[in-house]
Amino acid sequence: MKQTLFFFFMLVLVLFSGENLRAQPTKMKTYCNPIDIDYTYMSQYRANFNVSYRSGADPAVVNFNGKYYMFVTRSHGYWVSNDMSDWKFTRPQSWYFNGSNAPAAAVKDGKILVYGDPSGRGAIIETDNPELGDWKTNFAVLNPPGGIQDPDIFVDDDGRVYLYEESSNKWPIRGVELDAENYYIPKGQQVDLFHLAPENHGWERFGQDHNSDIDPFIEGPWMVKHNGMYYLEYGAPGTQWNVYADGVYTSKNPLGPFEYAPYNPISYKPGGFLKGSGHGSTVKDNNDNYWHFSTMAISVNYKFERRIAMYPAGFEEDGQMYVNTAYGDYPHYLPDTEVEDHKHRFTGWMLLSKDKKVTTNSVLTGVKRNVVDEHEEGYMLDQEKPDYSVGMINDENIRTLWVAENNSDSLFVEIDLGREMTVNAVQVNFQDFNAEIFGKPDILRQQFVIETSLDGKKWETAIDYSDNQRDRPHAFIELQEPFLARYVKYRNVYFPNKYLAVGELRVFGNGNGKAPESPESFQAIRQADERNADLTWKAVDGAMGYVLYWGISENRMNNSVMIYDRNSYELRALNKGQGYFFAVEAFNENGISKRSKTVKVE
Repeated sequence: MKQTLFFFFMLVLVLFSGENLRAQPTKMKTYCNPIDIDYTYMSQYRANFNVSYRSGADPAVVNFNGKYYMFVTRSHGYWVSNDMSDWKFTRPQSWYFNGSNAPAAAVKDGKILVYGDPSGRGAIIETDNPELGDWKTNFAVLNPPGGIQDPDIFVDDDGRVYLYEESSNKWPIRGVELDAENYYIPKGQQVDLFHLAPENHGWERFGQDHNSDIDPFIEGPWMVKHNGMYYLEYGAPGTQWNVYADGVYTSKNPLGPFEYAPYNPISYKPGGFLKGSGHGSTVKDNNDNYWHFSTMAISVNYKFERRIAMYPAGFEEDGQMYVNTAYGDYPHYLPDTEVEDHKHRFTGWMLLSKDKKVTTNSVLTGVKRNVVDEHEEGYMLDQEKPDYSVGMINDENIRTLWVAENNSDSLFVEIDLGREMTVNAVQVNFQDFNAEIFGKPDILRQQFVIETSLDGKKWETAIDYSDNQRDRPHAFIELQEPFLARYVKYRNVYFPNKYLAVGELRVFGNGNGKAPESPESFQAIRQADERNADLTWKAVDGAMGYVLYWGISENRMNNSVMIYDRNSYELRALNKGQGYFFAVEAFNENGISKRSKTVKVE
């Protein structure tokens, strides 16, 4: 009898556990940009503006003893990860009082070297125990003319060390060798390496969609060496714009002369949910694959309100460098998930939630948003219309947001997908509306429950984060197993700010319908200004959007842009004197079409 009762109890336990299995967090095989780390609430502008906003930018990522260390602007510490999925914030024993600014990081002789003094003048610091963070200084202040802005430290195969730096719309990227045997002081004078040339390189022009006459900024150098070639990356034209990107110059020598890569830019993401992919770093993972980390812009609370993304990167057989940003804010497979081709890590999970019918029990009205607005000076976008209605939660634009009247545990949002669909993952992108938080207080965590239903009446718990104790501002949750649902509901439990604000609630999977047909009548016409081209195609029935591809050879169309709700695009990112190949594909919640015919334009 006792044995029978024991087996009965175990059977009930197993059944109960299985029933709730899908509601529990699991080890991830995928990720979704922006990277979900506990972004710091900025404090360096508090005295002037008293505007609270999170930011993470200018990532310098290194692989040290098989772990990844990510150093980020003004974050009062840094992050460490074993798998590029679970990032843990480290508060070091010693660090820059005002946070590092666009820090440099490199590995040499069993230590991590960092330079990021906000003053632009200081010593290189180092540690052999970054998880403890007992950083040491040699007190040798580096003080070149004009100071050091946006530095990069590069350690060559022979142990020689180089410093590259600049962030300016006037000065060029500069480089100098450092004396590794003498406190890393400069050996000789800095060398001017290259300027921007927006008159020839369309993608280097300033402003949203490259439409400003303000002189663009060159910044954020990062050196990578591959097969004996030196690839010096740089960011342009400005961090707050959708066209923030990285390009590359190449050389056989770490101090040049450098040659502009005709396939530039290498990292470019002007469309989609969260835009921009500039001022980054490229690192090799433990599987010998490259990844590019870069800066994305929200720029609503302040122009420097930014996030971090990661993309598959690498080199073609002939040495051409690439960063694949296509479907770059949809779920991708993580480094340790084996795929057939590292360059293409998109899971194929499509966006199911865009513009679907959505309801809520609370919308804030009559409260003005407290922001730092510099659009009249040309350094920030115009503010979006002050509409905080629930329709902003699934318009696939992070700059618009739903704001509730408070942060209570009675708040909910419900999305009707329109029919039964297969759900693989959910991403909740929380935002800051009139927040009063600075730094990293202990109150930072988001607690919520995601429920699903087939009929809108009977609900099941799909994701239970009601006891979550981690700060998850861009919570991406991959389900252990996909399931069918028509209705998806977010139910709030706890939110640290006065107002619950969500920039986007995104549901990924498959709509179980027909993918769109391939676009027809595709045309690419170069304007008189060769930096621009007009791209048009016939609208495809049932398409949610399109992805345009271009490149300097037919099988190397490595640049792309995602476009919603229209069938034309003015591309303003081309290089004068360079021929291009173009193609377009359509997509919806069911999948992706075949690409159009390829068009060649001289």
